[in-house]
Parts: sequence; C-alpha cells; structure tokens
Amino acid sequence: MGYRALYREFRPLKFSDMVGQDHISQILKNQIMNDRVGHAYLFSGIRGTGKTTTAKIFARAINCLNPVEGEPCNECEICKGILNETLSDVTEIDAASNNGVDNIREIRDEVMYLPTKAKYRVYIIDEVHMLSTGAFNALLKTLEEPPKHVKFILATTEPNKLPATILSRCQRFDFKRISNENVVARLEEILRSIGKTADVNALKMIAEISEGAMRDAISILDRCVSDTDNITVDYISGLIGMPDGMEILDIVDNMVDKNASSVITKIDNMLNEGKNISLLLTECIKHTQNVLVYLVTNKVEVYSQDEQQKVQQISKKVSVDELVDMIAYISEVLNNIKWSSNQNILAKALLIKLCVNEDIKKNCKVDQTSTQTQNKEEKRVNMESTVQECIPQKQETVSEQNKDEVSSANPEPKAFEQINSAQQLDTDKQKSGQHSTNGKDIDCWNEILTELKDMGKVKIYANLINASAQIIAENVIGIYFKVEFAKTIVENKENIDNIKQCVKNVLGKDYEIRCFLEKEKGKSKLSDVENTAKQFNIPIDIVDE
Repeated sequence: MGYRALYREFRPLKFSDMVGQDHISQILKNQIMNDRVGHAYLFSGIRGTGKTTTAKIFARAINCLNPVEGEPCNECEICKGILNETLSDVTEIDAASNNGVDNIREIRDEVMYLPTKAKYRVYIIDEVHMLSTGAFNALLKTLEEPPKHVKFILATTEPNKLPATILSRCQRFDFKRISNENVVARLEEILRSIGKTADVNALKMIAEISEGAMRDAISILDRCVSDTDNITVDYISGLIGMPDGMEILDIVDNMVDKNASSVITKIDNMLNEGKNISLLLTECIKHTQNVLVYLVTNKVEVYSQDEQQKVQQISKKVSVDELVDMIAYISEVLNNIKWSSNQNILAKALLIKLCVNEDIKKNCKVDQTSTQTQNKEEKRVNMESTVQECIPQKQETVSEQNKDEVSSANPEPKAFEQINSAQQLDTDKQKSGQHSTNGKDIDCWNEILTELKDMGKVKIYANLINASAQIIAENVIGIYFKVEFAKTIVENKENIDNIKQCVKNVLGKDYEIRCFLEKEKGKSKLSDVENTAKQFNIPIDIVDE
C-alpha cells in the first residue's frame, strides 16, 4: 500500500476521537441513541476543523449494525464498506466540481431508490456553497421532504453564501476553531505513534500557524517528520519561511522608539533573505499584539524565553493606546500594499511615516473614521474661516448703510459675517488684479485621502500620500507635489474630478483643484481668465492641452 498523508492516516474514526468539537459530537450521539436523526444537516466552519470527518462518522453511526452509545463499531460489514468506500449507499460529492443542475438532478432521481445494504442512503455534499443557483433550486424540494431512507449532510466554509431557503431546511452545526492546546496535544499523540520527537515550542508554533485548523497543523507536521527526527522552532521557521520572532520583535521595538533607519535596515535584510513583505507585516501585527496582551494581562503567548523577555522589555516603554494605534496603522499598511505594484517600496515608505510622526493617530484609519463623524457644516465654517485668514483684511470695504440694508434684507448668523466680508474683499482684490499668496495648509487633508481610498481610488491615494494641500484662493485648493511624476498622474481630469468629490464629501461644498510642484508653493496663483470668471460668477473648467 502506498504512503498516506498523516492527516488521512490519523483521521478520527469515532466521535470520541474528534478534537475540540465535543458540543457537536454529544448532540449527534444523543440523536442517534434516541432515534431522532434529522433528514438534513449543515456543518459549517473554517477549513480543517472536522466537518467532513464528522459527516463520515455520522453516516457510519446511523447505519452501523452494532452501534455503541451512538458510536459506530467500525467492524461490521456496513462500517467497513463505508470506510473502504465500496458501499454505494453513502455518497460523497464535491460541489466545487459538481455544481451544476444536472448533478443535483441525478441525486434527485437516485433518492427514490431504496439503499442496497444500509438502513439509510446518505449524501455528503462538501463545499455546498459552490453550487449554482439552479442547482440550489433543484435541491430545495428534495431537501425539504426527502424519502425516509435518505439523509443529507451539507458541509461548507462559507454558510453566508447559502440561500436562506436551504439554511432553513437544515439542522445547522457550527464547528469551532481548535484551540492551540488541543492542537499541540493531538500533534504529540501522532508523534508518539510514529516514533518521532519535537520541541514543545515548535509544536506551539505549528498550532499558532495553523490558526485553529487541525488538518493544516498535521500537514505541517507531515512535512517536518519526513526530513528530521527532532523538530525545533528554527527548523519550522526555515521550512515555512516565517521570520524569526526575535527579529520581528526588534522591528516592533524600533517602531516604538521611532527609529526609522533601523526598521528599514532590518526589513531590507529580511526581504533579501526571501521573506514576503505581507508575511513580515502580519508577524509585526501579531507580535505587537503579544506586547499589548502582556501589558494588559501580564501573560505572553510566544515561543521562547528570549522572546518573552523582549516582550516585557518593550512593554515598559509603551502605552496601551500607542500599541492599539500601531496595530491599526500596520494593518492599514498591510491592506494598502495589496493594491500596489511596488509593495516593498510602499510598505517601507509608510513604516517610515509611522516612525517619524509623533502622533500615530493622525495616520490611523481608526482615528480618521471617528473624525469623519464630525458635523460637515461645522467643517465648512472652519474652512471658510481658513479662506478668510488667507486673504488680507480691509476694514471699510462696505459702508455702514449698505451693511444695515444687507442685514435687514437677509439676516445671517454672526459667525458668517466675517466670511461674507472676506468674500467681498476677495472680489475687490480680483477686480484690482491682486492675488493672495499666503496659503494655509488644510487640517483635514488626511481625511480627504482616506475618503479617496475608501472610494477605491488607490492609485490617486498612493500618489497623494507625500503631497500637501493649501487654500490658495476662495473655493480653490492647491495640491503641491514633491515629484513631478506624481503630479502628472494626479492632474488627469478624471482623477481631479474624483478628488473634488472627496473634498466635497468631507468639507460639504465644492472646491476647484489645482496641481503644482513643491517649489511653486507661495508663487502659485489663479490666471486672469479664472479671476474674471469668478468675479462675474461664470463657471469654467480649464483643460490642459
């Protein structure tokens, strides 16, 4: 007989062998012992948690000739036939490759026939969410009222994709992620059976990597035992390409210390070793979380004594809020680089930004989201005040008599008097051909960038990260670029329109957008044509040839 993978060789044969799913095993055994077996079941949960294995055990248990307290004996003719896959009464279907209407129609025709040897004809449909809409419709009636000798067991990792009409016809059981302790215990049991040994920290690392999926953990173990008799943390790190834990903690430590040079040097070294930037950032998030958990609970989930000491050392010089903000920011970086063709460059640039900024919250999406809930009318008033500050004031532009007439004809809140005066002053300035060059940076520029990213305009967002923005005239925003290439990309008409929309979403009113290089800051001004158009309130759109 050929070699069998460990996850197949050590697949549980009884409910009592299942790991971490006792809440499901006990209910199914009770149903079998009390003869209350339903006609349709839905097993849902992440990969590798035992959905298909439980379905097969259940199929044997309800057909077993000599069941013991709801467990299959695995010795009778029926059990052996199901285990050997020679009994046609139990059928396993992969819905990923058999997802058409015709496949379900075949089942619908077959269910009318009695089982050949077993008590029940059982259909196990794996990855059932892959069925087409037509296939689901064809399954509905049969699933609702199948013949008494037919049982359906559906398994899926994505129950949210199933129609409500299917969900309502099944008894649903949700499989939990398997805890690290249970994974380690199961791996130790397998190692004893095959005569191998492993460092307990190495098994903890495997459990952590598998993220609650037992099959993944056993598959990693299978790769290890085929090459070595003693499995260590270093061996597993090298095997799966995971960055060294101490190196990651050093990066986290330097982030806390705002040491951008050291962060970039260490990341470059790891990238040169063939490590993936996404995996690096994921590990940074995980180890930052370890520091946070230690700071809150005084417990740490890491693999070695050196790492524990490093976590404790970092925790002494950072607060809970800072760690939460770091996790939020790095998570945002990880999400951003997915859309970039130069992931390494963008990731390093954003991490430098994290290190050089004293206030991390200014760059965190979490904080920006809360800022977006501010009243937009209030922002509009603040922006109008900014416009006023950008324009020199004249005290006697409007006569007292005119002021009284305007006030009686159209009374306004006092907060807007200065704004209207500023607008009139700006009109006077435009008539005289003068221009304001005293720009003021826009406080909510980061929020406008976040709005762009949320709209899916990642290319524009990436080219605006290092740009700044100022009010250069009433209703006109100037964007200043350090690199001409970025300016060329952004000043495309379609991109400008997208920026205008985001500015309007954040500030609550329309602004014109103009693009300049950084060296032009303080010299940029509107053309005479634009000034004349604004003076007479004529809408124009300047298109660069």
